Amino acid sequence: MSKLPKEHQFIDLSDYGRPIAKIIVKSLKSTSFTPIDVTIAFVISGLIGVYCIFEGYYFAAAFFIIFKSILDAADGELARVKETPSYTGRFLDSVSDIILNFIIFLTIWKITDIHILYMFLSFFGIQLQGTLYNYYYVILRNKFNGDTTSRVFENSTPIALPGEKQRNVNILFFLYKALYGIFDKTIYFLDKNVLHFCLWFRFSVVDNKLTVDVRIKRNYNSFFYILFQFNFRLYSNTQNIF
Repeated sequence: MSKLPKEHQFIDLSDYGRPIAKIIVKSLKSTSFTPIDVTIAFVISGLIGVYCIFEGYYFAAAFFIIFKSILDAADGELARVKETPSYTGRFLDSVSDIILNFIIFLTIWKITDIHILYMFLSFFGIQLQGTLYNYYYVILRNKFNGDTTSRVFENSTPIALPGEKQRNVNILFFLYKALYGIFDKTIYFLDKNVLHFCLWFRFSVVDNKLTVDVRIKRNYNSFFYILFQFNFRLYSNTQNIF
């Protein structure tokens, strides 16, 4: 199951592991494996990849790091298939992801001659890019009735969903804010007016004639969001782009 309804899905090259993840999820659907079990598995796969980097087994390292990305897609997919969404799984996934990313960058720095400042800049850059993407992706998911365990603004501790403990949600949300706070605040600063209004462009092709319709709608306003919306609609419908 996708995070977006079928009619609003788009091509996402960063989600390359999703097809294999769906196969894994299909095999786990009727088992006792939980989404959190899959999250733990992707952490283990990432750590094995780190070990392989240290030992110089680079092809093996590439395999386990790519497999980690596949499992990273599978945990949320399994939660949606089993209809067991949770904030525990949502924040555990994010916290595990950023810690693993840092360990991977630290490992690469350790076995090379690059300055540690470049390592931190690279890590910051890739995390900021991920935050930027997720920020507008979550806006789209909320707008089109997609997955809602992620919120546009993670400012307050969410109330635990049925089947999870509030204590676990509190701890993981605290860790999430500690690790992602600077990245979230950076995006909010760059796009502080995101919730004011939205500029819409509608392109229609009828009888080889291009029609352009421009609309301004309240609730969303963002240069980045407009660009993202354009790419999103471009792939979702070839006849009516918006």
